[in-house]
This record gives sequence, structure tokens and C-alpha cells, in this order.
Amino acid sequence: MTDETATDTAPATPAAGADPSAAPPAARSARRPARTPPALMAQLAQWHPRLFGERPLPLKRGIFQDLMAAHAPDKDELKQALAWHTRSSRYLVAMASGQPRHDLQGKAVEPVAPEHLYQALIEVFRRRQRRSQEDLAPQLRQRIVRAYEASGLTREAYAERVRGPRADADDALDAALAQAGEHDARAEALLRAFEAAGSDLPGFAADYGLALPLVQRQLARARQLRALSQPA
Repeated sequence: MTDETATDTAPATPAAGADPSAAPPAARSARRPARTPPALMAQLAQWHPRLFGERPLPLKRGIFQDLMAAHAPDKDELKQALAWHTRSSRYLVAMASGQPRHDLQGKAVEPVAPEHLYQALIEVFRRRQRRSQEDLAPQLRQRIVRAYEASGLTREAYAERVRGPRADADDALDAALAQAGEHDARAEALLRAFEAAGSDLPGFAADYGLALPLVQRQLARARQLRALSQPA
């Protein structure tokens, strides 16, 4: 699975792994962009600074065709520039942030698919792990949990959507979904207790010694899970 922003022949997102500390050195360095950006990158940043500046935004699928129609650059140079850009750490951080994809006008037009966000997260943490002595696996699991919860999918559907072909690439995914399952179970138990209590939300939170915003988030999550479990 790849991020389909550049061209059909230039996949943008590097292959996903799991625990960033588990990949062998050869895998860690695979598909890293060259240090020197293609010459066209400077021009793209001038044309569309919000998309290609210091803090880029996720690009809509089909952006290659849009750029060709708007500016008519050399086709091969544009392919190289977009391939370099979409494999850069700055762009992967943007993809992993959960922001939507944007068109040439900087308008949000579509969400980033769960599998593309997951792949970006995996690669961002893999690159960070190379530079850090700290074990970043717990942070990665937390980010995957948040990505899963934001996806609106069941755990089974999310796993099927994002899981890669390598068995060792999914250790972080399995650990994160197990952790998410525990979170979901607590949220569902809290919703049942709230419905049985018959009290208002502030009073219920106070009775349980929980912060009101936390209770609101957990109840909202439990209701989302209940809706997902209902037949279509």
C-alpha cells in the first residue's frame, strides 16, 4: 500500500514496518529521499507555499495531474520532485498528523486513508528511532491507538485495512490494538454504569472521581463503538 499522491509510477510513502527499533539496518534506510532536493522543489514551494513550504500539508490524490495542468512543468522533473517530497520526513510527519489532504488552493478535500496514515506513522517513528537512544515503541503504540480511534472502524476492520505483508512489521499494530481493546472495554463499562446510575453527567463524574472531560470522551467513544456494532 502506498500514498497515491505523486504519480502512478512513483509511490510516495515508504513501506510500513512495525516497531521502529526492530527493523534491520538495510530496511531502515530503504527508500529514504536523497539529501539534495530536486531543482523543481524550489519552484513548487514558490507556486504553492502552503503545500510545499517548511510545514507541508498532505496532498490530494491526483496532485500530479493538477500541477501539470496548472503549470506545465517537465513531466519527469515533476515526478522526481513529488517522489522526493512525499518521501521526506517533513511530509511524512504531515501525513501522520491526521490532517486531511489538500488541493492546489490549500483547501482540505479528503481525509487521509487509515492505511496511509498508519504507514506514515510507522516510517516517522522508524526514522526517529535511528536518532534516539530511547525506546520509542510505547509512543508509537499510543499514536496508533489514536489513529485507530479516529478512523471510525472496528479493531478488526482497522487491522485488515492497515496490516502489511511482513509478519514482523505488525508487532506494533497488534500491541496497539490490544491496548485499544482495553481502553474500549473501560469506556463501554463506564457507559453501562452511567446509564444505570440515572444521574446527570457532572454528578456521575464526581461520584466516580473522574474529570468531566475524560468521562465525556469515554462515553462518546463507547457510544461510537455501540453504533459500530449495530447491523447496517
